Formats: sequence, C-alpha cells, structure tokens
Amino acid sequence: VVSVEYRLAPETPHPGPVEDSYAGLRWLSEHADELGVDPRRVVLAGMSAGGGLAAGVALMARDRGGPTIAGQLLMSPMLDDRNDSPSARQMRGLGIWDSRSNETGWSALLGEGVRGGPDVSPYAAPARAADLSGLPPTFIDVGSAETFRDEDVEFASRLWQAGGRSELHVWPGGFHGFDVVAPAAAISKGAIAARAAWLRRQFQTLDRS
Repeated sequence: VVSVEYRLAPETPHPGPVEDSYAGLRWLSEHADELGVDPRRVVLAGMSAGGGLAAGVALMARDRGGPTIAGQLLMSPMLDDRNDSPSARQMRGLGIWDSRSNETGWSALLGEGVRGGPDVSPYAAPARAADLSGLPPTFIDVGSAETFRDEDVEFASRLWQAGGRSELHVWPGGFHGFDVVAPAAAISKGAIAARAAWLRRQFQTLDRS
C-alpha cells in the first residue's frame, strides 16, 4: 500500500490535493521496478473525500494518457459539490457527515462562492464529468443512511451507461463510516468482505490476461 500525503484544504485548495495524488500515482508507476510493484496491478482506493480524490485521479490518468490503473475502489466517495441530491436533503442535520458538513468541506476545497457554480472541475468533483467512459473497473459502496448515497448510486449508473464496469453496494442502514466506527458489526464485516472479494477478482482477471 502506498499512501500519498497530499496537501490539505483549506490551506491548499483545489487543484493541490488531486494533483499531489496524481503525482503519487506517477511516482509509483515510474519506480515500480525498484519497489517490486507490478504496474499492471495498481488500484486506486479512497474513502469519503479520499474516494473523491481517487476518482479524480482516475479521470486525470485517463485524460493525460496514464499511468495505467487496474481499478478504483471508492468507499462512500464524496463526488458532487452541488450537495442537492435527495439523500443530501434527507440527511440534513443527521449523522456523522450531513449536508451542512458537506457544504463546509466543499467550500474549503473549492473556495468560497465556487461550490455549486458552473466552473467546478470534474477533477475536484468527479460527478461533474460529462464523460465517464474509458475508466477502469470500479467498486463503489455506500450506506443507505448517509449524505453521499444518491450521488454515489448515480455515479455507478453513469459508469454503466458509459460502457464501464462498476460494482455497487448500498448497505442498508449504514451511516457514513459505519465500518470504521463499528468494524465488528455484521454489516461492516459484509462490506469489508465484499471489497476484498472484488479486489481478488480484479487481480485474478489480470493474472489470466
């Protein structure tokens, strides 16, 4: 596992965090031999805001011609700055990360007055991407009782519509970060097992190719 220590908002707004993360991907690819890493087996992974960064890096890698990515594992990813989905409205004032928290987070990343406007980059908010074709196989999971539910479901649906491969899990009753807060719960064990099974299948597919 390589973890990129990207600069944080609001001290470093977009595009700093996603550019740092993309630079980390490029560094890993360029140093794969000395690190003992198979560059064909690199999977991007991230949770919450980190999931949004991972999705942004996948878009960058597609648009900039590499590096090659074997898949992206997005756990409750934060994808849409507009913050106006049914689940965002439903969860206002509820849970660990509600729509008010979301407004604060997006404003920190994008700057005051930018969130929800016409000039937000898809590398910052991947739900803004007009074209989701050409992306690697994608795993998305999210709780049914959290702000990001509907934007994540829509993102998976748009990947399918673009001809991509996407596996989607919506965990019933799951709140944001449920598997971190309560890792021994049955639903958490199921979520962790599903991610591991997806990773194994991606690598097995590569091994057969």
